[in-house]
Amino acid sequence: MSLPEYSHPALPFDIAVATSLAGPVTDDPELLAVRDYLLREDPEGRRFATVLRNTIDQLLDGENTGRYDWRQLHKTEKTHAGTLVEINLQREFQFKDGQDMDYSIEGIDVDCKFSQRPYGWMIPPEALDELCLVVWADDHLSQWSAGLLRASREIIAFSENITRKGNRDRKIVLKKEHRGLVHWLWEKHPLPENLLLHIAEGTRRAIFDAGASSRRSVGQARVSELFRRVQQRRISRTAVRTLAQQKDYMKRVRYNGGARTKLRPDGIVIFGDYPSHQEAAERLGIPVPQEGEFVSVRVARARADHGDRPRVRLDGEEWVVADGNDPVEKAPLVPETRKGHQSDDD
Repeated sequence: MSLPEYSHPALPFDIAVATSLAGPVTDDPELLAVRDYLLREDPEGRRFATVLRNTIDQLLDGENTGRYDWRQLHKTEKTHAGTLVEINLQREFQFKDGQDMDYSIEGIDVDCKFSQRPYGWMIPPEALDELCLVVWADDHLSQWSAGLLRASREIIAFSENITRKGNRDRKIVLKKEHRGLVHWLWEKHPLPENLLLHIAEGTRRAIFDAGASSRRSVGQARVSELFRRVQQRRISRTAVRTLAQQKDYMKRVRYNGGARTKLRPDGIVIFGDYPSHQEAAERLGIPVPQEGEFVSVRVARARADHGDRPRVRLDGEEWVVADGNDPVEKAPLVPETRKGHQSDDD
């Protein structure tokens, strides 16, 4: 998914709360050093967003379970999310291990805290006075945020609205009222879409019901139905993997029996992330598939009455995006390799 450009303006910081509880953010040179490092490494938050998307998909494990919704996870799996976010962020950014906390960033100890909701972070006693990287993501809202928080012992002690969780670990849970304590790096940014979660219920039901009468071909039927029903919209490999539920899930997309073969008589082509496919999608004026994505569309041979409708040359002929007035005709072949060679489908 292509995330919008994001410039980092003046900090979205609650000045009244910050002044009364924590003092100006510029008084914390360690926080500023970590902030500057993270923004240099990931100015628009794209890498963070990808890690969070991949972590949620890792937990859902669609290839083996067929799950696509956070609510389908077991309680223990949801609890494990924080650990996976911590590990995956460290792998992506190559953070060093901290001396007492999770990471060492610019030589500063930083603890990583993840919550499934804003301001649900639990701060353990050992993290008091330490710098915390606080992160949350919501797959249903398709949003995520990440910021820095100094878990000041003095603030914790004197703030009436920060409450201590009644548990043996004596962890402290921050409340939404304390948003001014969080120095946001990226706030409410788009989380790459979980397609199967966000398509219409009727469409999703039809996709999952496809091939129900034949267990042997259910994965192929579901993948083909996905590309038939969800056109001109980016579809991730994760969605295909979840429906196919097999290691070689790409087989269910390719020619020689995959969705490209199944849908060709219906005039539907499936573009992938090859440069030639991306160029074709752009010429047709439809969403351009990015790395690991597909976009399907029904096309028709270009005719004079199509006027100035965008067109592209495929398989030796000019094609346009079909509408309800265009008859269904066999779709052109599209190359399946970066060098442009075509599998023999006939």
